[in-house]
Amino acid sequence: MAETRWTPSLVEERLVEAASVLKRLPEPKLQGYYNLWPRIIYEFSDLVGQGPRPMRVLPSPQAISRMEETLTWTVGLDPVDGKIVWMRAFGERWKTICWTVGLQRSAAHEHWLYALCVIAWRLNGRHIPKRRSKRYVIDMVRAACVDRP
Repeated sequence: MAETRWTPSLVEERLVEAASVLKRLPEPKLQGYYNLWPRIIYEFSDLVGQGPRPMRVLPSPQAISRMEETLTWTVGLDPVDGKIVWMRAFGERWKTICWTVGLQRSAAHEHWLYALCVIAWRLNGRHIPKRRSKRYVIDMVRAACVDRP
């Protein structure tokens, strides 16, 4: 089996998948608390006019394993970069992200792209050069991730 060569777009897909799995996990229940009320038995007349309840599809064990692996990827990133990456993975709009982290749209996008590049570079087993600009790292990773014949 060929080893995966990570690119920023593959990293983004995995982060979005991890966020989706996190949303679909069941809510944790506190032990020791329980409900003493009897179950409500609905009659037909109670159900008339109600819409169907949404069905919650639980994620597969493989998806949960991939999600757990993905959760560790943002360790070591600048906290702002990690926050932007996860907010974007959860589908937040750029306007909300910019307001939350206090950056302009272009700066927030640069932080997001830099974080994806750093994660991809680390997953490929390489080290990010010190004292280089974000733009240099982004260009370096993009050039390295271009498919060569």
